Amino acid sequence: MTRSAETVLDTSGERVALSALGVSLGGRVKVPAAQRNRLINWALDGSGWVPLVASIDGVGAAAGTALATVAYSHHTGLSHRWVELLLMPVLTVSIFYLRGLYRIRIRPLLLDWLLPTVGATALAALAVIALSEVVGAALPTERVWLSAWAYALLFVVLGRSLLFYLQGLARKRRLVGRPVLIVGAGQVGSQLARRLEARPEYGLRPVGLIDDDPPDLGRSPERYPAVPVVGGIDEVEEVIRRTGVRHLIVAFPTVADSRLSPLIQRCQELGVEVTVVPRMFDWLNNRISYEAVGGLPLLTCHVVAPSSRKFALKYALDRLAAALLLLLSAPVMAVVAILIKVTSPGPVIYRQLRVGHDGKTFYLLKFRSMREGGETAKHHHWLRRGLAPGGVEGEDRRTAIGKIIRRTGLDELPQLFNVVKGEMSLIGPRPERPEFVELFKEEINRYGDRLRVKSGITGLAQVCGLRGQTSLQERVELDNYYISHWSFGLDLKILLMTFATPFQGVE
Repeated sequence: MTRSAETVLDTSGERVALSALGVSLGGRVKVPAAQRNRLINWALDGSGWVPLVASIDGVGAAAGTALATVAYSHHTGLSHRWVELLLMPVLTVSIFYLRGLYRIRIRPLLLDWLLPTVGATALAALAVIALSEVVGAALPTERVWLSAWAYALLFVVLGRSLLFYLQGLARKRRLVGRPVLIVGAGQVGSQLARRLEARPEYGLRPVGLIDDDPPDLGRSPERYPAVPVVGGIDEVEEVIRRTGVRHLIVAFPTVADSRLSPLIQRCQELGVEVTVVPRMFDWLNNRISYEAVGGLPLLTCHVVAPSSRKFALKYALDRLAAALLLLLSAPVMAVVAILIKVTSPGPVIYRQLRVGHDGKTFYLLKFRSMREGGETAKHHHWLRRGLAPGGVEGEDRRTAIGKIIRRTGLDELPQLFNVVKGEMSLIGPRPERPEFVELFKEEINRYGDRLRVKSGITGLAQVCGLRGQTSLQERVELDNYYISHWSFGLDLKILLMTFATPFQGVE
């Protein structure tokens, strides 16, 4: 690290959060830098992660059971509940382990592990009841067990949330990060290296690319890899030993697959985790079934076509939900409209032509957030840097009220009328202006594919932080990922993430 922890952690909340892991805070915690870094890496990104999370889960389950016992079993003490107090944490941790809830994730999200945690904790509680009856222990009442499950779940979720927050914080501050070697220096491998280098929250730090004959991708910042090519396929083992790599990603190298198989096997023998970017990755989704013909594996990808009845049901539910939201938000919209009208001249509603489903144009509605007139951007310089349009373009003409409603997302509320009219969906790719759509279709791979579904007020790219002038390529990838992986559960997850994350810098 080139900067001290005191410089990196510049807010009191972050300083306090990481102080428990031995980070030096203004000299109050006297821990050598090397020892401190080893401790943080061991706990949050190394072999200490599993025992640390398991300990938190066990303590949370035991604390929840003990609290319910004390609160509702007035006639008995904790000593009479030794079976439950012992079995609940043991079974909770065991079930979590069997369900794979202790693997280090590249990007753990609350909604991804919350539902499995709820189910696993409930299963542990039911198993304790069954085992208590087997050993002849006095069974507590339903009220006690429901309370024990609820308290255990609460403590486990709080403990895990704190730990994942610390892990995410340490990753973003680059205090931890597993060194990763990428096999393949072509377009996919280079793009992967750039993305991992720019997004430390994934917890993977690329140290180099491996390829026997790396292609010439040009020297522009948008195409050239963020890390150098450090050797060929035959040098992988030596590079692993020299750099301490713990993760290897195979991303379309120029060598034959017959040379990759022994390489992967050797890396696994060395304790290096291996992941592979699959061929035709833009075709795959999470609804894959596996079969085999002899020793040959067959993968079947089950898709939900945008023209299917499920999407038709989605659009119908969108219109009903939008109508309900219009009724609920009517007072807020009335206040915003009055404030806009009395603070600046001009219309309350701003209309802009956008391209939606199947290339059809419509007028997108927003609360006006800018003064009328003034200079607009004539030279879209962000396009040359691979960024999407949006945010403040040209002269900053935002009004005082406009800054507030754009920051909070209230300017998007009139788009509920677009949803009711059937022009948009609540969730989907954000619509773009016609002139940009034609340009992006020519320059961005699969940009036109995102027009297969209705545009949305919010979408997967937006809840992942890609708002305003951010990477256009990443936004297109996430839009198409959403379409191919679509489900009602994914829509619910995006909706919850939208409400949990305040709008910042939307178009």
